[in-house]
Amino acid sequence: MHFADGAVPEDYLVYVRRKYVWIMGGLLLLFIMLIYSISVGAVTIPPEEVLKTMLGQSVSTKWDSIIWNIRLPQALAAIVAGAGLSVAGVVMQSILRNPLGSPFTLGISNAGAFGAAFSVVILGSGKMQSTVANAVIINNPYLTTMVAFVFCLLATGVILLISRIRGALPEVMVLAGVALSSLFTAGTMFLQYFADDTQLATVVFWTFGDVGRVNWLELEIMTGVVLLAVIFFIANCWNYNAIDAGDETAKSLGVNVEKIRLIGMVIAALVSAVIVAFLGVIGFVGLICPHMVRRVIGDDQRYLIPGSTLLGGILLLVSDTAARLIVSPYVLPVSVLTAFMGAPTFIYLLLRGYRK
Repeated sequence: MHFADGAVPEDYLVYVRRKYVWIMGGLLLLFIMLIYSISVGAVTIPPEEVLKTMLGQSVSTKWDSIIWNIRLPQALAAIVAGAGLSVAGVVMQSILRNPLGSPFTLGISNAGAFGAAFSVVILGSGKMQSTVANAVIINNPYLTTMVAFVFCLLATGVILLISRIRGALPEVMVLAGVALSSLFTAGTMFLQYFADDTQLATVVFWTFGDVGRVNWLELEIMTGVVLLAVIFFIANCWNYNAIDAGDETAKSLGVNVEKIRLIGMVIAALVSAVIVAFLGVIGFVGLICPHMVRRVIGDDQRYLIPGSTLLGGILLLVSDTAARLIVSPYVLPVSVLTAFMGAPTFIYLLLRGYRK
């Protein structure tokens, strides 16, 4: 931001500094939660040993195996998936100018779930195996992700068409999301009905959103897609700020609204497709995180996008850690916990906002 006399007001510096403090505090909390998440479980590992192992200084081969093969990829998958879903949600809310936009509420996650199920059942890209840690294996992650992405794009196209015809009103988007979710859920049920026992077990087990089934290859793919998406969204933060002020205002500032909206929705759909293809459907993270961050950081996309990315990673990591501990030694799928937390939390945010 530029000022006429070249001097930056102190109030503005304090305003910006406060946002940076929140973001840096989020990074510190994320690191602490990462160490804690790796250290707790059926086998408790001291946090200092977790740090030594990650730095290559561990002396216990048993802990090495637990950390590198089970807990670290699971914790990192939670961070990456939470960040991806949250940043997709905040961008959808901005470019559609709709506070209820997210991959879950708009039916995009369910579309990706149907695409992944189609790939597993019809194209044979997934199978069951006897190990508990990885009961479902995606034989061809590229094919599964591509098919999920195609159906996510289909749902995205419908959403963009409806927003063009009727406008991105909250009630219109909610009803469209309900319709799309019902349609693709029915499609998934149709595939399950005609699947054999192994395929049915694969699809049902996979449908539960769970970060514990990811391997290092899938984690690398997820991380690459989410990281590139976050970089792209941050690079376009000024365009999203302009769109927040209205399409006419954005166009008067030289923003190609239709192009920005289309590219943003396509990239958000790709992020959703990759996460759904590898982890299943995880709801509400992309919906509630941006609203929680707005109450602390504000609507400026320069800080809202990185802040939402951080909070999404923290929220899903905390949820996954709690899901592993609540009914230990059994492990709940993280999607169960996010659904229980997400629905009342979002209702609370809505009611609190309306009172204001």
